[in-house]
Amino acid sequence: MICCAALFCGCAATAQPRITQVAIIDTLLGGMYDGSATVGQLKSWGTLGIGTMHQLDGEMLVVDGVVYQVKYDGSVIRPGDSETIPFATVVNFVPSKRIRLGNIKSFKEFEKQIPRYIANRNVPVAVRFTGKFSFMHTRSVERQEKPYRPLIEASKNQAEFKFKNISGNMVGFLFPKYVKGMNVPGWHLHFIDKDRRCGGHILDFSMLNGELEICEIYDFRAVFPAGSTHLAQLDLNKDRGQELKKVESSRE
Repeated sequence: MICCAALFCGCAATAQPRITQVAIIDTLLGGMYDGSATVGQLKSWGTLGIGTMHQLDGEMLVVDGVVYQVKYDGSVIRPGDSETIPFATVVNFVPSKRIRLGNIKSFKEFEKQIPRYIANRNVPVAVRFTGKFSFMHTRSVERQEKPYRPLIEASKNQAEFKFKNISGNMVGFLFPKYVKGMNVPGWHLHFIDKDRRCGGHILDFSMLNGELEICEIYDFRAVFPAGSTHLAQLDLNKDRGQELKKVESSRE
């Protein structure tokens, strides 16, 4: 279980909202899939977030303080508070800006358009979009068994899902490039439909209309599993940037 925390950056004048991150992306890339933080802890740290579950069992997201798990078969469940998480990024979401969006044809177009609405691009940004999509392409990964393989190998067994004319919530983060190794530089987004029956890690989408809420964040901390043999043995000096690019992309 997690029993220690490291504060990496913060500013007393702008202490809220705060990102709390369980481990770092490079520990996940290195195959550290044993859960350390509990779902209950995660809910106490934030109301919006994304991550995965113990043994890399699917995709996880937090919307309005509720934790959802999108399984490999596409089903959605609400894990119990005692279940554990090896990697996650959550924030007590307080939007500073709300904008109406529509007719965005692809994830790439979204990436180009949204930065104009962000005042400070040098800090992490959390977003939540509520609305309708003409197309949504997501994925989920299969639960792993020990000995764990690195994520670039484990993610080859991912399942992909494509939905048309679907409404729901898209949540996630935009991180500056300097977080390389800590988190995913650029956009990292998860989706869940309005009925909470399907979703996953977003690969692509076409947006019809809805509202985007933006939250700039000036306070960031990471928590690591104390006493983890796996963590002590990982080579975190290795550059896993190319591995991350492959993991984040579609396998089709």
